[in-house]
Amino acid sequence: MAKVPILLVGFLLVHCLISMAEAEYLKYKDPKQPLNDRIKDLIKRMTLEEKIGQMVQIDRTVASADVINKYFIGSVLSGGGSVPKKQASAEDWINMVNGFQKGALSTRLGIPMIYGIDAVHGHNNVYKATIFPHNIGLGATRDPELVKKIGAATALEVRATGIPYVFAPCIAVCRDPRWGRCYESYSEDPKIVQAMTEIIPGLQGEIPANSVKGVPFVSGKTKVAACAKHFVGDGGTTNGINENNTVIDRHGLLSIHMPGYYNSIIKGVATVMVSYSSWNGVKMHANRDLITGFLKNTLRFRGFVISDWQGIDRITSPEHANYTYSIHTGITAGIDMIMVPFNYTEFIDGLTLQVKSNSIPISRIDDAVKRILRVKFVMGLFESPLADYSLVNQLGSQEHRELAREAVRKSLVLLKNGESAYKPLLPLPKKASKILVAGTHADNLGYQCGGWTIEWQGVSGNNVTSGTTILSAIENTVHKDTKIVYKENPDSDFVKSNDFSYAIVIVGEKPYAETQGDSMNLTISNPGPNIISNVCGSVKCVVVLISGRPVVIEPYVNNIEALVAAWLPGTEGQGVADVLFGDYGFTGKLSRTWFKNVDQLPMNVGDSHYDPLFPFGFGLTTKHNKGT
Repeated sequence: MAKVPILLVGFLLVHCLISMAEAEYLKYKDPKQPLNDRIKDLIKRMTLEEKIGQMVQIDRTVASADVINKYFIGSVLSGGGSVPKKQASAEDWINMVNGFQKGALSTRLGIPMIYGIDAVHGHNNVYKATIFPHNIGLGATRDPELVKKIGAATALEVRATGIPYVFAPCIAVCRDPRWGRCYESYSEDPKIVQAMTEIIPGLQGEIPANSVKGVPFVSGKTKVAACAKHFVGDGGTTNGINENNTVIDRHGLLSIHMPGYYNSIIKGVATVMVSYSSWNGVKMHANRDLITGFLKNTLRFRGFVISDWQGIDRITSPEHANYTYSIHTGITAGIDMIMVPFNYTEFIDGLTLQVKSNSIPISRIDDAVKRILRVKFVMGLFESPLADYSLVNQLGSQEHRELAREAVRKSLVLLKNGESAYKPLLPLPKKASKILVAGTHADNLGYQCGGWTIEWQGVSGNNVTSGTTILSAIENTVHKDTKIVYKENPDSDFVKSNDFSYAIVIVGEKPYAETQGDSMNLTISNPGPNIISNVCGSVKCVVVLISGRPVVIEPYVNNIEALVAAWLPGTEGQGVADVLFGDYGFTGKLSRTWFKNVDQLPMNVGDSHYDPLFPFGFGLTTKHNKGT
């Protein structure tokens, strides 16, 4: 009779032990544990396959929950213009990201993946997001606090779509406006770029005073991990050719192109992206001295280093010619996460083989994985891996649009105002019998936003996203009795025969991004120059330039009464009209030197041959006009 209870006790004991094993305490999942203890606990549990998976970032077009689960993929991204569907809602984005995340959470160790996206002037891939001025305009504001607020607003809009990681800010120091990414640079002056790294605490949250220097910091569900890019010297290439060679001595590199990284690391930036460019002939993706030696060891950066899109492929010329070499060189240089973004099995197989053959030491893999895990732990991804809909109303919110409008106002630079200081044209009177508005960029929301908007290369037209064109802004601002006549490309006879009080001409560059924006002539897009000649030769006019950089304007300046550099203002065109008509004064100052002709380039403030049309720091002011 006694045997039955003993058997029963034995059975219960075994069952209890099994249950305890199933509910085994996992230190890495305990947010109360110190950060480094969590990292160590998790990494010791990981197989080589799981470790290498963490180092892989793939594009959403090749991602699925099954792929992420099978290969232990650590990160997914949206390339420029890569969206769940056309005009996708915040809910569409969240559902896509959560779908991928469930694949990661269903792996053996349940390590969440991190989704990244380019949010370089607001959440720019997303329909109805607030599009802020590009960095060149923000540099002209000289207002780091404003830029910090823009970072916070961008973080909210990105989180509204379920995404926790942005490839921003670009802290390039553009030294030649012929570069197609010059508008992504705040200034030719490293001091302004350093000041504008205030966007990082906007994006990530304010780093606590007692934080260890170099350790990443992200303060919760309304903030995102940021990425300082592109390390280093991307803005200094010969003739401004994108992805080319920056020829400069070490002192020049450290004093011009590196300072923004010092500030970014002090502010706890989570990640750093490596540049496609070379320094004195050595590809940055292959530069162990600067990535491991300087960034990681000297600057004590403890976040992760990510490649650019197919960045290791481009170590060789032609690209992808020797992928085994590219993998070895990029990983041993110190890159932690590889933006593959499509051929992930080739990368995984290639890296696995090199680790197993001891060509790449496991210590290098462990360093990479520890850094990636550190960022994921710090930002709370293990505790809150799935997004909810609680922030969807932040996308394109009125508060953010008002902030963008303020940024537009403060970014405008007044280069000329009347034939003399005694006869200014601006601010314009709101009450006039008839005003001509002309130009290719007056009624084109896509043009005024520039590249990296909805599509990688930008778009044309007004049905691309929500916003206010400059023409609409003018119509909203003038007196109810003032007649507005809009004609994109009027001939001079039309202008002369209509008895206009004055004209507003809005012309500039068409959108572009990266290499497609490289330009050796820097001219206003046709028929812009003809529009200036036809209109400004016949009636007093203000020309508003929509461009990602200084362009050739000297031949037309004498025929123009007033000239405004509006850069790439984004969706809130009302900010342009606010200042043109005197509701606010002009305050912006050039963050770049405005050249006379392209033969002078490169020409930056402090150069011995400095002879600009408008010098760095120039900007006329007007007062708030109460009388219009």
